[in-house]
Amino acid sequence: MAGPDERHTRPDGVSDATVEALGKLSEALEAVEAARGFLYNFHRMSGTADLTAGDAVELLEKAGHADLARKVREEVVGRNVIEGRWTFQIVEAYDDTYYSAFKDVEREAREALVGGRRHLYEAEMKEERRTHGATHHEATPAETPADK
Repeated sequence: MAGPDERHTRPDGVSDATVEALGKLSEALEAVEAARGFLYNFHRMSGTADLTAGDAVELLEKAGHADLARKVREEVVGRNVIEGRWTFQIVEAYDDTYYSAFKDVEREAREALVGGRRHLYEAEMKEERRTHGATHHEATPAETPADK
């Protein structure tokens, strides 16, 4: 019975506590990745709102509501979402200030403690939880039968 590939096998001498700590750091990075995804969604949705408000300005003008169209154009279209910033500036600040630092520290910890290997905690959990020898419980794609 095969187990995880070498990239997902704990190096000799690495303790359970170290694998658990790196697993927790990886879990934290996953939360940062999800937050970043929400931030990019916020960026896209805010941009869509701005462009759509611009379309509404044109339609209001065509419908003869020039004063209201002017108000929307001057007070909403192109407006900063927070003081001095559009969403792309927020995204860039998050990436440069927090996201990149978090990714760097997580990678440095893995490199220093387990030779850069990723997801050791999860790989060991998979080994513990899977039904060895059962279809769809293979350790790696290489174990999956070709005719299945």
